[in-house]
Order: sequence, then C-alpha cells, then structure tokens
Amino acid sequence: GQPQIDVTFDIDANGILNVSAIEKSTGKENKITITNDKGRLSQDEIERMVAEAEKYKAEDDANKNRIESKNGLENYCYSLKSSISSDEVKDKIPEDDKKALEDAIEDAIKWLDANPTAEKEEYEEKQKALEGVAMPILQKMAGGAGGMPG
Repeated sequence: GQPQIDVTFDIDANGILNVSAIEKSTGKENKITITNDKGRLSQDEIERMVAEAEKYKAEDDANKNRIESKNGLENYCYSLKSSISSDEVKDKIPEDDKKALEDAIEDAIKWLDANPTAEKEEYEEKQKALEGVAMPILQKMAGGAGGMPG
C-alpha cells in the first residue's frame, strides 16, 4: 500500500536548486528548478535546509520502522494461518486450540485493518499477544508429534 516516492535534491555551485520526485510504482516524475536570483544561498538558509532535511530523514526512518512492524505482524498472521491449515498440521491440533488460534489470528487481522496508522510499538505489542496464544499451542502440537529436542 503506501506510495513510495524517491525525492532528489541537488544544489549546484550557482545556488540553483533542482528537486525531482519519482513515484516508484507508477514511474510518474515531477521536477522543479529554483533559482536564487540574488546570488548564492546564505549560510543561514543552507543550515536551515540541512536541518529540515535531517528532521524529515528522522521522520522517514520512524515511518519505515512503523511499516516494517506492521508488515511483520501481517506476515506472522498469514504464515500462522497457513501453517495451522496445512495437511501435516491440521490433524495434530485439538479443535479447541485450533479455534482459539484462528480467533486470535482473525482478531489481529481485523485490528490491522482498523489501525493502518498505529505506532511501531502497538504493532509489536499485538504480535507479542498473538505469539502468547500461538506458542503454547504450537509447542504442545510439536510435543505431540514426537517431541522437540531440548
């Protein structure tokens, strides 16, 4: 889902700023050139622009981490869902355990759909809660399937 945009800033020796933005999925590109008619940018303006760029980089990094956590939870839900419905596994899980796990997965997926802009920590808490339901069931199942080493 989210649009992915590559933005490039280029300031040449004459203080001319070229900015281009490319939307990755569509390839659509926009460019703008900003000339500084009074000559070069002042040191204050350059420092302000650098500070803004650093501020936005931090926001971009936080957003990237948030999206990675969201995708991690989503992938965990769907891999759990497919592993408990696979032929090798579905007969080894007691029906009530399977139902509890399916309900927990469905709740997590519904929560994901309802909270697309949650914080990184919220996605991680939701995944820990789902792991708290899944792990004992999966360990019990593995134990019943001939035991795990350990």
